[in-house]
Amino acid sequence: MESPYSGELRVAIGAVQSAAKLSQAVIANDDKGVVQKDDLSPVTVADFAIQALLTATIHHAFPNDKFVGEESAAELKNNPALLDRVWNLLQRLREEEKQSLCKLPESPEQMCEMIDWCGFGEPGGKEAGRVWVFDPIDGTKTFVQRMAYAINVALLEGSKQVLSIVGCPTLAMNAEPPVTNTSLDPTGRGCIAFAAKGYGTYVCHLVGTSPSDVQARKIAPLTGIVSSHELRPVSCYNMLDSGVDDVHQIVQERLNIEKRGCDLLAWVLRWVSLGLRKADFTVWVYKSRSRTGKIWDHAGAMLLFEEIGGQVTDINGKDIDLGVGRKMTENHGFVAAPKAVHATLLKTVQRVLREQGKEHLLG
Repeated sequence: MESPYSGELRVAIGAVQSAAKLSQAVIANDDKGVVQKDDLSPVTVADFAIQALLTATIHHAFPNDKFVGEESAAELKNNPALLDRVWNLLQRLREEEKQSLCKLPESPEQMCEMIDWCGFGEPGGKEAGRVWVFDPIDGTKTFVQRMAYAINVALLEGSKQVLSIVGCPTLAMNAEPPVTNTSLDPTGRGCIAFAAKGYGTYVCHLVGTSPSDVQARKIAPLTGIVSSHELRPVSCYNMLDSGVDDVHQIVQERLNIEKRGCDLLAWVLRWVSLGLRKADFTVWVYKSRSRTGKIWDHAGAMLLFEEIGGQVTDINGKDIDLGVGRKMTENHGFVAAPKAVHATLLKTVQRVLREQGKEHLLG
């Protein structure tokens, strides 16, 4: 793909390929070094190591850019054994570093510093310039079970998505829908989905692709979907306590959609399934107005769908604001669908919420 971001794309694809090697090394180990964060979500040695790798590699290529990422190094600083495990995991790439685009921190101290660049970073709004957003492992709960996960890399300019690179080590490039958490690529090659603003969405193999000579397939734009009953959903069914499952189900029934569709825990993989046309729409209503999305679960990945003709808003119909902070407090929930039917889907969601006595969720 020729675009103004060809250099960034080459570096990011190389970084994601190296990151996938680290994640696969961890997934093969029974002890994945899992710790619990304050919000009770799990984090592994792979999360820390990959965030350090992505930051070091992209900082080396673009030293003036800033970073936002899910993890901070606080746990590593308080746990020398965990720190050693993360550092030793990165050393698996030391020889590869000499021959590839990846760069590693020079010491455990610098590793922690780079992780914290992300962990305390902010997207910064319209005047922020270039900010990279990372989710080193999206879907950690399924990752530790050797199921589906993704590595998310996004570039924002002035809080707007301009580049998306998502590594999907478990998802086959030509996977047939519906895709689920247990849909594993039998070849082990996985895929990378990527997009640049105004240049479309593409997919290529994760393993065996040269960052300097990417042989990718362009995803065809959404055409022909003119009725909501033709839609294929993607959601996370009965695995998360943050969503209003009964509302999601009623919306599908009102639209005469019988199929359950793709079922994925990781938000990034849900956006990938939309961008690669494994699904056509998603609806997510949080149980409380105090619940919000986190920028690393959505930034960049939404662009994959938008670049093929999808429209993404919150349940009030507002555009998604990625500049407000690490938590997306200006928006509640998500409604994503082809532009031709987005308004119908949005009205249906709002009508169901009012009928179910949940109009307070509309704010």
